Amino acid sequence: MASKKTLEFETVEDALRFAIAKEQEANRFYRAMAERVQSEHIAGMLLELAAEELEHKEKLELEMMKNGRVVDTEWKDEGFRVGDYVISEVPELDLDLRDMLCLAIAKEDAAFTIYVNLFAKARNEGAKQALLAIAQQEARHKLRFEIEYDNLLKKQQEP
Repeated sequence: MASKKTLEFETVEDALRFAIAKEQEANRFYRAMAERVQSEHIAGMLLELAAEELEHKEKLELEMMKNGRVVDTEWKDEGFRVGDYVISEVPELDLDLRDMLCLAIAKEDAAFTIYVNLFAKARNEGAKQALLAIAQQEARHKLRFEIEYDNLLKKQQEP
C-alpha cells in the first residue's frame, strides 16, 4: 500500500500561498463540473461549493495580510482541463456522475487533510482558528458528496 506524501512548507506564507492556489483550483473544478452534469440539483450544489471555495481563499488571504504579507488578489482563471485532476490515458475523459462524485470526495478529503496539517503547524491562534474552520467546511463538503453518492447508488439499485 502506498503511503500518502506529507506536504512540507518552509514558511507559513508558503503554506498559505499553496492553500490559496488549491482553493482557486477547487473553484474552477466545481464550476467546470457544474457545466458537465445533467442534474440541476448537483449542478446547483457544485456552484454553491465553488462559491464557498472562494470564501476559503479570501479567509486565507486575510491571514496572509494579518501576517504583513502582500497578497495577489487578482483573479486568475486559467480554465479547467479534466486531465489536471484525473490521471488517464484518455485525453478527453468523460466523467459520469458517479465518477465525478468519487473524484470530488477524494478532492475534499485531500483538502481536509491539508488544512488539518496546516492547523497543526500554525502558531498564531487566529490562523489556527481560520484553518480549523476551513478544515471543517471541507469535511462538510465531502459529506455532501458522500450523501449524493449514496443517493445515486440507491437510485441505481431500484428496480
